[in-house]
Amino acid sequence: MQRLSLMMSHWSIPAMILAVLAGGLSLSLQAPAWLWFLVPLGILAQMLNEYSMHRYIFHLAPPRRQWQFNLLYMAHYGHHDFPTHPRLFFAPGWVTLPVLAINYAALFGLLRLAGLDQAFNIATAVVPVGGALTFLGYEWFHMTAHLPVGKTRVERHVTTLHNQHHFRDFSRWFHVSPGGEVIDRLMGTAIEREALKSKQRIEFIRTLGMTPDDSRLVAARHHYAERYGLSPADIARAARG
Repeated sequence: MQRLSLMMSHWSIPAMILAVLAGGLSLSLQAPAWLWFLVPLGILAQMLNEYSMHRYIFHLAPPRRQWQFNLLYMAHYGHHDFPTHPRLFFAPGWVTLPVLAINYAALFGLLRLAGLDQAFNIATAVVPVGGALTFLGYEWFHMTAHLPVGKTRVERHVTTLHNQHHFRDFSRWFHVSPGGEVIDRLMGTAIEREALKSKQRIEFIRTLGMTPDDSRLVAARHHYAERYGLSPADIARAARG
């Protein structure tokens, strides 16, 4: 119940749930039954999207301009800076909802250009049903990985790998969703536990390689302190590393 309440407190989660329900209702009412078999394509596409955005966008090199750095801090750097802070667990809605809309519009447009009669329904099965549902699963497992709660075997496995990303080597294990580790292995960003034990921990791991007192980090912490409930003690502790 605690986890469900926490998820629902983040405004983009109910919006994603509505997208899944609307897509499922649309398919149920007016689409051929065979279209439900395309939902797994949306699951796979979202897992690839999860990996790609995490690795290539959320882990971009820190921008020089403060306003650009602030956006990246709000999107992901802040989560690494304060990995146990609940308000920073979830992907920002200003990222996830536009990505959902763009993915849907792009797939629908391509299918229409290909002349497929079921373009609308195919795009619905793949993006808001398969994709958004997978994203909700990602948010659940990611939140659970950062909470000191009882966990299922799958949740413990996800937590183990995700902790390695946060506290040992942030250039490894970009997936979160169960099964996504296959993508890390294919992309060369996996690392076995035994190999990790002999590997030196990356310096300044919680600030993605930046010195903890970097002026951009300090400015971003103060800028978002009220929004995320960061106390002066939290900010001072983060600056010490």
